[in-house]
Amino acid sequence: MRADLLKYREELGSELENILQYWKNYTVDPVNGGFVGRVDNDNHIDFSAAKGSVLNARILWSFSAAFNHHPNADYLDLAHRAFDYIIRYFLDEQYGGVYWLLDVKGNPLDSKKQVYAIAFTIYAFSEYHLASDNELAKEKAIELYGCLIDHSFDSRNSGYFEAFSREWETLADLRLSDKDANEKKTMNTHLHVLEAFTTLYKIWPHEQLKERIKGLIHDFTAHIIAEETGNLILFFDENWKAKSDMISYGHDIEASWLLLEAAEVISDERLLGQMKSLAVKMATRSLEGLDADGSLRYEYSPSTDHVVKEKHWWVQAEAMVGFFNAWELSGKESFLNTSLENWAFIKKNILNKEHGEWFWGLTESGAIMSAEDKVGIWKCPYHNSRACIEVIKRISSIERGAG
Repeated sequence: MRADLLKYREELGSELENILQYWKNYTVDPVNGGFVGRVDNDNHIDFSAAKGSVLNARILWSFSAAFNHHPNADYLDLAHRAFDYIIRYFLDEQYGGVYWLLDVKGNPLDSKKQVYAIAFTIYAFSEYHLASDNELAKEKAIELYGCLIDHSFDSRNSGYFEAFSREWETLADLRLSDKDANEKKTMNTHLHVLEAFTTLYKIWPHEQLKERIKGLIHDFTAHIIAEETGNLILFFDENWKAKSDMISYGHDIEASWLLLEAAEVISDERLLGQMKSLAVKMATRSLEGLDADGSLRYEYSPSTDHVVKEKHWWVQAEAMVGFFNAWELSGKESFLNTSLENWAFIKKNILNKEHGEWFWGLTESGAIMSAEDKVGIWKCPYHNSRACIEVIKRISSIERGAG
């Protein structure tokens, strides 16, 4: 087992460098500043593509986290570049929050306030502050947190509403993407608000923030996680009435370890015990999405008994971490083997050995999803770089304990 773990760590260390080198080589925008908005699957750069807030926040988070993991001056320089661009162009200084989408010159194309994007910006600013000690990053992260509390928090039923106009007025269309349901509350946004608040707490351990994190964990256990199955419910109305039965295997396994991380960061012993048990339960349930080749399928609809068998890159990245975490908690070697088998699947099928980075994924027939971009509004370095960092850190911690 030790040999397997050391090999796993070595391979992920190399892959982390490969991922970050790709983003350094292909995504810096020397003409318009910041980073380009689109690179296709064959590495053709579209310098005219719009720039998304989620993409830019995730770039900032990834290079900041990489520097915090391994202090490399290039990583910090790229984090500086990402931070400077977000501060200059994405922040709405008049109404607060961040713009959803900018044109190539930095002008707002879509000025809506998507809570998901604001959460990722808080997450990125907080990680960047850990890397750089930049006080403006901390100040703006706290300011964005205040925007969410003032405008998005549901003081009546708890939770956070999904989206608003630039002026924080109600919108008819709240969807994060075309594939989402048009509902007032979503699992996905709550998961990443939790992630953002957890990282913000590392740099700003305020008591009110701690209570907000506890409240989010309660939202998950009381409403978002189905009590019987341990699966996440994806969409809700404002009163937490479930509006979907779709199971997202990637989100289930991702939430299993992020919920535990939140309890660890705020050092709440009661929640810590609860989240440890829940993490194993959710990981166990996620095994139902595994294919024989070690990969994790995309979605399942119980009402129609239909499985979406596509293999998306981010789902596999989260599986690496979530099943490794379940092994650490339970001691069941089958979970570790699942993480290792998933990495073997990624190496064989998801890594783009010719052009770098990871493919978007495989179709249900097993073909490369070649029409999907390598870099875009949703295709970012965050899931795969984070998976590498998380598993490397965990193996190193095990090694230190053994020594």
